[in-house]
Amino acid sequence: MKNTLGFWGIVLFLIFNFSYGNRTTAGCGYTSDNCENICDICDRFFFDQRIRCYELLITETCFKPFNTSMSTLNTKDFCQWNSIKSPYDNFTICTEERADCLLIPWPNKLVESMFVEIHSNYFKSCPTQGLDDPPPSIVFALVMTPICLIPVMVVLVVMKTKNGDRRS
Repeated sequence: MKNTLGFWGIVLFLIFNFSYGNRTTAGCGYTSDNCENICDICDRFFFDQRIRCYELLITETCFKPFNTSMSTLNTKDFCQWNSIKSPYDNFTICTEERADCLLIPWPNKLVESMFVEIHSNYFKSCPTQGLDDPPPSIVFALVMTPICLIPVMVVLVVMKTKNGDRRS
């Protein structure tokens, strides 16, 4: 009798997906309040195409707001981190939350291509702060020091061995 009830409990669980009062969507992560709604929309309209749903979601809810925020800035502010960090962080968090909801790995090719597009559109004229070459006088000093020391060391070694004194 116990085995029969256990079997029917498993069957009912699989059929109705009972979860002790918490309704869950199959294959849906819960990292934000809107996660269940996002999964319901994707399951209803995109059935087996979660990545297509994800693409439309991040385009509409992440990428367009980012572009709107960036359009309010002056072009000279694009290279100032304090000006762009808020929209940039919001875009990053938005894409990551949507991916977590739909159980899609993040970062992914789609997000990477959007970041490349963002950087090529907004930040292409920003200077990169790389290391500069040192001034010629410093390079000269660093090169000439060992060149001058080598003959001095050779002379000292020759003089020391000519005397025949090998104690020190």
